[in-house]
Amino acid sequence: MGKRLIQQARGKGSSKYRAPSFRYKGKVKHSPLTKQQVSGTVVEIINCQGHSAPLAKVKDDEGKTRLIIAPEGLKIGTILKEGTNEIAKGNTVMLKDLPEGSQIFNVESTPGDGGKYCRSSGTSAKLVSHMKGKVIVQFPSKKQKILHPQCRANIGNVAGSGRRDKPILKAGINFYRKKAKNKLYPIVSGSAMNAVDHPFGNKRTSRKSKARPTPRNAPPGRKVGMIAAKRTGRRVQRVKTEVKE
Repeated sequence: MGKRLIQQARGKGSSKYRAPSFRYKGKVKHSPLTKQQVSGTVVEIINCQGHSAPLAKVKDDEGKTRLIIAPEGLKIGTILKEGTNEIAKGNTVMLKDLPEGSQIFNVESTPGDGGKYCRSSGTSAKLVSHMKGKVIVQFPSKKQKILHPQCRANIGNVAGSGRRDKPILKAGINFYRKKAKNKLYPIVSGSAMNAVDHPFGNKRTSRKSKARPTPRNAPPGRKVGMIAAKRTGRRVQRVKTEVKE
């Protein structure tokens, strides 16, 4: 028998899952790809509910304003440049023009998409090495990704690094933090629910839950957890031993 899971309730029109996007200041991305150099002056540093990092409002030479993710140490009146190979904090530079070991953020996935990686407060990626036709970038998770040399990124690291140092203290504060960005909170374990709410839920203490690998041909209400897992359990590293005669 199928269950109406909390994951399936998202997007059904309930006001509980609507993000207050009308309060957001705007989209944050790099300027469109051009061969000309674009420079602008930081006129204001603002806070946006939709971003964990502070944003900077930049006014270019033509009078147009745009929003960027503020790097650490940015001040009002600083001149930032895009489409240049000048190595300065906050400038937008292609990966091919950056030296190895550079700290970068707001890294593009494909050239011209405006920036996809390392956008939250206090984060930065590291340019590891240049290779023929590709650049290797290491992210805060220590994962390395191969990107196109013409992908752009900002130099430095994102401001607001002390955001997680302040304790939350109570669940109500975290609830409103998640609500501002349309994030589901609290996240309850399936084994802690009643049997009518989740396939893993029951009140029998002898068997806490039915959290086991789910077969591929299970009914839709039972397809939760590890679906057709290739392997389960702890991964044990096997060491080959040589026997000397």
